[in-house]
Amino acid sequence: MEPSQPDPLLILQAMSEHGVEFIVVGGVCGVLHGAPITTFDLDLVHSREPGNVARLLAALKELDARHRDPGGRTIRPTEALLLSPGHQLLMTRHGPLDLLGEIGRHHGYPELLPDTVTVTVSKDLRVRALTLAALIREKEAAARAKDKAVLPILRRTLEEKSR
Repeated sequence: MEPSQPDPLLILQAMSEHGVEFIVVGGVCGVLHGAPITTFDLDLVHSREPGNVARLLAALKELDARHRDPGGRTIRPTEALLLSPGHQLLMTRHGPLDLLGEIGRHHGYPELLPDTVTVTVSKDLRVRALTLAALIREKEAAARAKDKAVLPILRRTLEEKSR
């Protein structure tokens, strides 16, 4: 079941309503900071504490999350996978969601927390996101072609915000 119109804000809302501790990273993080970029999925680094993973599983159940499987099988996320440092590439009723145990050089939730800010998304929704400077550092370190392509836009956005 592919959503007709992906809506990462609805995914963020569900996470927030379930009390999940997470940090928005990736393209949506750039958008939250005002960067004029397009992204196709929502990337979150989640706390891998057992209580948080239990809340995360409840949110994922509500979102009808399953792994993006090329064979078309329905594979649901599990506690064991969410406790790992790996990446869980999921599809939800509101679009793609990449849950990341760690990014970069073993940067998990506790390591990234000092480099975050709280962003007001709407009247009722506030989320934790990497600072724009930290997002730029992570994309520079990743050095993938898609990260290199967006870096000039993120740097320019940071320059504009710093004025």
